[in-house]
Amino acid sequence: MAEAKTKKAEEKPKKAEKKAANVIETLVEQIGELTIVELSDLVKAIEEKFDVEAAAPVMMAGAAAPGADAGGAAAVEQTEFDLVLTVIGDKKIQVIKVVRELTALGLKEAKDLVEAVPGKILEGVSKEAAEEAKAKLEEQGATAEVK
Repeated sequence: MAEAKTKKAEEKPKKAEKKAANVIETLVEQIGELTIVELSDLVKAIEEKFDVEAAAPVMMAGAAAPGADAGGAAAVEQTEFDLVLTVIGDKKIQVIKVVRELTALGLKEAKDLVEAVPGKILEGVSKEAAEEAKAKLEEQGATAEVK
């Protein structure tokens, strides 16, 4: 008799866990069907309801790596670079053509980008790609910086 009660007591948490898993699975499926605007509204509603703020996780600065100087953390090698156009130069039309080639922008967008000096031409590219693009711009008399 006591053994039967123990089995029933063990089954209740398992049923509750299965029910919770089913509810979560259903919610995830429903959320997956929402549009971006609906997702944004959902986030706002959850923030208001539970008085929380949705934010991307931020990595905390850790201790210095072995071999790093005691005065600072180990230098992290940059892998993504931005190309910033700083001076157009005399060949504005050729610079616009190069910007169109590099960015796949339309004529008006490329012209607006070139005229808004200084401005980012490329973002988050490899160092090699940024250097090649810089060289193409400099061939046309423009000045650019890799940051």
